[in-house]
Amino acid sequence: MPKSNILIIDDEDKLRGLLARIVSLEGYTVTEAASYKSGLKKLESDEFAVVICDVKLPDGNGIELTQKIKSFYPFTEVLVLTAHGTIADGVQAIKQGAFDYITKGDDNDRIIPLLTRAAEKAQLQQRIHQLEKKIGTQYRFENILGTSKQIVEAVALAKKVAATDATVLLLGETGTGKEVFAQAIHYGSARQNKNFVAVNCAALGKDILESELFGHKAGAFTGAIKDTKGLFEEANGGTIFLDEISEMNVALQAKLLRVLETNEFIKVGESKATRINVRVIAATNRDLKKEMDTGHFRSDLYYRLAVFQIPLPSLKERVKDIVPLATYFLGLFAAKMNKAVPKINADFLNSLQSYSWKGNVRELKNIIERAVILCYNEELTIHDLPIELQNTSSYPAPASPFDWALMEKLHIQKVLAHTKGNKTEAARLMNIGLTTLYRKIEEYRL
Repeated sequence: MPKSNILIIDDEDKLRGLLARIVSLEGYTVTEAASYKSGLKKLESDEFAVVICDVKLPDGNGIELTQKIKSFYPFTEVLVLTAHGTIADGVQAIKQGAFDYITKGDDNDRIIPLLTRAAEKAQLQQRIHQLEKKIGTQYRFENILGTSKQIVEAVALAKKVAATDATVLLLGETGTGKEVFAQAIHYGSARQNKNFVAVNCAALGKDILESELFGHKAGAFTGAIKDTKGLFEEANGGTIFLDEISEMNVALQAKLLRVLETNEFIKVGESKATRINVRVIAATNRDLKKEMDTGHFRSDLYYRLAVFQIPLPSLKERVKDIVPLATYFLGLFAAKMNKAVPKINADFLNSLQSYSWKGNVRELKNIIERAVILCYNEELTIHDLPIELQNTSSYPAPASPFDWALMEKLHIQKVLAHTKGNKTEAARLMNIGLTTLYRKIEEYRL
């Protein structure tokens, strides 16, 4: 980890110079300032992890400067220098946000350990901030790819509702990006700096789901050894995303309805209500009106959830978006695998556009990842696709998806391409004799 920039503000030249030498010997980059005003100018022109500042400056007070630094540069830590008998000044500085204080002359052995901890804290805060920014950017509406009419309309609706606190119901097949939309709505709202909590209601049993959502008291049931917060409480101030809401049992639906109506819930094993402020975004791949007719979904809950509905199109409804999505995933997985981004063969693209995509965008993503893994050369071809996609193309299909001879031929072609025609290396990689390889090449006319 590279050493941080350090600013030393002190009007005593000898002391400041000594501190600068001590700190620079530890590998830190040191900048000096002799006054309150000059220190602020340095802060305006450069970034510093730690400021070492004297309490008494010729044109100001170090405690006031600490407060100003923490207000304008929250990721910068401050170490305050105090004189003998002025420990109270150091304590006051800590109250204003200083990391710690050092008494001049007596605490020379403390300087470097304190500085190291302060610099580490500053770097950690900066990394957390950058990560939060990255996450927020990752889930922006601008990152939802596609120019088809259906996806553009869905994004426009989501943008409008994001600015409100309205409950949202996302409708769409599995893999259409319901959680991506939920995250974009959250990070496009005033709640973006609070928690986004996603819950798959189908993944948890009905007995577990209530405890997971609302929490429980110690002793509420076997195994409940301590008080536990639920996911609604974790999402307080932010957003909770309830995916596969149709899988929630009817009894639990009644409790969810109470939360939506009163902003309160009761933990398992507790009698008093817990109050929260949470935005709810729900999603389903089922027709909830049909579920209502069969008694599997409460009508009153449906009408509370369906304040603002956003239908998400399937991939087969937005064929024009397949190529840009595939191109994006190709670049993503090539980077992850440290591979050069391969070109895409026309037959490869034709197969993608002809396929039914029952798994939608999620299935496309998985197919492209698989293709990048299998690709041995500079171009993705139809042979890098699963058999079911190969058969959607005009490319001659095998008589049977279980045709061993064809699969063997394709495998030998790929290995030879990988070895750039080196048959000895190809035979070694396939763990067959060189004579056998030559016979196969002649047999398959390669």
